[in-house]
Amino acid sequence: MRCRRREPIPEEVRQAAGLLERRWTLSILYASVEGAARFNEFRAALVRVPPGTLTARLTELVEAGLLERRVLDTRPPAVEYRLTSRGRRFEPVLRELVRCTRA
Repeated sequence: MRCRRREPIPEEVRQAAGLLERRWTLSILYASVEGAARFNEFRAALVRVPPGTLTARLTELVEAGLLERRVLDTRPPAVEYRLTSRGRRFEPVLRELVRCTRA
């Protein structure tokens, strides 16, 4: 039996996989869907994430356009991360992952 010829995986899929396969990324997105917005809220939700890793992943998600970083005009200044419309597109996938693992 011969292997059937397949098209290469699209570059967009490879780029998304490169981001989402990084450790903690899906967990950070899920925490954001569940309402986490500030750094310490993400740390509390993810429990064992190293602070440096959390900072790096939040930055990567902002650069990818999935999260928006907002500096609040407070004393002392605070930073919040919110899902963008692009990031919200992942919510059904994240919820389905949870549903599938509970089944």
